[in-house]
Amino acid sequence: MQTREDIFNTLRDSLVELFELEPERVTLDANLYQDLEIDSIDAVDLIDHIKRKTGKKIAAEEFKSVRTVNDVVEAVYRLVHPDA
Repeated sequence: MQTREDIFNTLRDSLVELFELEPERVTLDANLYQDLEIDSIDAVDLIDHIKRKTGKKIAAEEFKSVRTVNDVVEAVYRLVHPDA
């Protein structure tokens, strides 16, 4: 996962797989909690899934500010590109 587009594609696939969402619902602007109906337990599962994919863990404090799919993409991008 290098570019934001790569991260988005992987994240979309993960959301579809983990939460049985339709791929067309997963857009950059989609709100995780309202549009995709992800709850706090789902969010923990998503954080764990991202850790397995990247080998790095998103801090829970950082994930608290995440609202949209794009927010997750940016958080993962910062995680894999700490000097960006």
